[in-house]
Amino acid sequence: MIRLGATGSQSHLDLCRALETVFRRSGVEFDWVLYSGYDEMVAAFVRGEINLAWNGPLSHVKMRRAFPEGAPVVALRDVDVGFTTRFITRADSAIDTVEDLPGARFAFAARDSVEAGLLPVYFLKGMGINPSRQLAAADFFDQREPLHPSDQVDVALQVLNQSYDAGAVSGRTLETLSDRHGIDPGALRVFWRSPGYSHCCFTARPEVDAREAAQVTAALVSVDDSDEIGRAVLKAEACDRLVPGIDDGWELVEAAALAEGLIW
Repeated sequence: MIRLGATGSQSHLDLCRALETVFRRSGVEFDWVLYSGYDEMVAAFVRGEINLAWNGPLSHVKMRRAFPEGAPVVALRDVDVGFTTRFITRADSAIDTVEDLPGARFAFAARDSVEAGLLPVYFLKGMGINPSRQLAAADFFDQREPLHPSDQVDVALQVLNQSYDAGAVSGRTLETLSDRHGIDPGALRVFWRSPGYSHCCFTARPEVDAREAAQVTAALVSVDDSDEIGRAVLKAEACDRLVPGIDDGWELVEAAALAEGLIW
């Protein structure tokens, strides 16, 4: 029996409902439960109430660290391989490199955003810039008057609006600014790009045996847009396909979480 955990968003509800059909077609016995947040889901995973989790990157790291043998990734979205953080400014800005940032106003996304909250702080510190001491402003989404309900789209708008000189978003957000939000990406300029890292994934408890894990992977990667169920899965998770799991790429997330005291 595979029992999947996810957080209680509308997209995750849609995902779990569609996966009922995906797994049934593949002959995998399947159930699911939604949690109020990622920490609640991590705790349930560690207790063994679920044996598969649709994870954010930080919660995956927490789950992996909870077991001596780790917790394998059985699948992830195509967009979650080689994920990147970008530092952006206006196209006409005088900011050309990270070295130009001291004294500037910098906008982060939400505090719990790994790619545009946690990691940018870690990257800046690694390049010798302490945000709280060397930037004129270093504000998260909850510290400013928002211009958009999406925290990363808000970063882009705050920079374009000249409320901030620069900000942090994911490469994925930049790719969708025009089509989804009507924002001209040409009005922004990327002046720093992170190394690639892995992002969201399906994490299995270590006791899920190799045969069952292979069945789960096969069921997930079989999803395509040829029928209504496949389209529902891909729409819920804003990707083109699901790909077989990998077990590397979360090292940057883990290092940043350790440095900021989020794990120990």
